Amino acid sequence: MAGKNERQRRQAREKHRRQQEVRLARQRQVRRRWAIGTLAVLVAAGLGTLLLVFLPGGSHKKPTASASKSPSPTASATAVAEPAHHCSYTKATPVAKKVTFPPAAPDYTASYQATINTNLGKLTFNLLNSKATCTVNSFVHLAEAGYFNNTQCHRLVTSGIYVLQCGDPYATATTKLTCSTTGKIGSGTPGYEFDSENLAGAKYPAGTVAMANESSATTNGSQFFIVYKDSTSGLGASYTPFATVSSGLGIVQNVGKDGYSCQYMVSGQAEGGAPKKKVIIDSVTIKKA
Repeated sequence: MAGKNERQRRQAREKHRRQQEVRLARQRQVRRRWAIGTLAVLVAAGLGTLLLVFLPGGSHKKPTASASKSPSPTASATAVAEPAHHCSYTKATPVAKKVTFPPAAPDYTASYQATINTNLGKLTFNLLNSKATCTVNSFVHLAEAGYFNNTQCHRLVTSGIYVLQCGDPYATATTKLTCSTTGKIGSGTPGYEFDSENLAGAKYPAGTVAMANESSATTNGSQFFIVYKDSTSGLGASYTPFATVSSGLGIVQNVGKDGYSCQYMVSGQAEGGAPKKKVIIDSVTIKKA
């Protein structure tokens, strides 16, 4: 009888452990989903008060999305002299598409240009290798590995900040975006993460390309956003600017004008939505000089 009771207790403990793992995994997905901030307008005592709300991402180290009712902490990282001569990348989950880690020794003297070939036309980025070396090193590595191929930009924000978010292979070219908060889209990583760069005095005018993160300076991965209208007043200096759009910004601006087909709702707040005009990244090519 004692053996039977002990067996039942072990089974109960194992069931409880599995349930906890499922809950934590679900929470991580929801928290990672919205990595960049939106501007919420609160009215108190007859005065308009602006509150910058960030929906942080998927790690137990960050507050949950439902707890993000106050201004987010400012992302911080150990200051690194740029251009960086060494880059560190650490393991992260969930892995949206398998890829190797970028090289630890970046080519910090190179100049890079990226061409984003989309169903709507070409976007050209000038990569800021001298200011965000490890970020550029990662982006170039992912592009050359075909990581972004046949994916779509999954999130558009049209109020407070004006950005199109891309870079998650969970959002495949054929996926119908439903704005579900239980799916994987918006949570994907390349299997690694790295520190923020180029944050001192960072501003986000139209044409800026910056990394999405989990409101933490060490959680950059593959997701990035394109600013199609000045968003400096709505975004704190917490997102690594690593490129500027040199041509094709009008394509993104037209996507912004069309708005979104459904809204992502987190804790009762609208956090942008799925672009009404589908933006598919067919491929990304890199020109090195």
